Amino acid sequence: MIEFFINGQQVEVQLEDEQTIGDVLKSFESTCEENEAAVIGITVNGKQITADIFDEEAAKPLEKNTKFEFSIVTKNDIKEAFVKLSELFAELASQMENVPVALQSGKNLEVSESIKKLADSIDQFCHIATLASLFPETFKESSMSGMNFKDFFADFSPILKDFEDALQNNDTVMLGDLSEYEICPRLHEISKALKSM
Repeated sequence: MIEFFINGQQVEVQLEDEQTIGDVLKSFESTCEENEAAVIGITVNGKQITADIFDEEAAKPLEKNTKFEFSIVTKNDIKEAFVKLSELFAELASQMENVPVALQSGKNLEVSESIKKLADSIDQFCHIATLASLFPETFKESSMSGMNFKDFFADFSPILKDFEDALQNNDTVMLGDLSEYEICPRLHEISKALKSM
């Protein structure tokens, strides 16, 4: 029996006259395209199909007990993720705005947590942005402060590094200035750009 799993859920699939593993993959991919989805991972009989072995595996004949597992992402998943991230960056922006006050009240741990959350959010954003590039016609490269995402984050990185150094050196004046005048406005920019995606 041929089994199909999509994102861990078993699904019923009607095969027509597919002869090879490649036929099934092609037909699945066009179904995905029709449904505004993209395949981000393929496993056949427990073996992950990477770009290097794709052609070789695709040429194999389809056997009766083949198990296909697909990881897919839809355009809608990405839109929802961007909306959530937009809210998250807006929330982080107001936390950054409050850093000077938090530091004066000795809430260094709170500030430290905010920075960790910020780093995680930027990682998350980069991951979603990579997936969004699978749908170039929908998610055109938005710009922030007239820069594309890559340049924006390249410009943002040293500021975060300075912030980290200031945190280690307990330089509260520097921390306050960076969070209020450098980090906070950029987070608002990200939030605004994501909202319009």
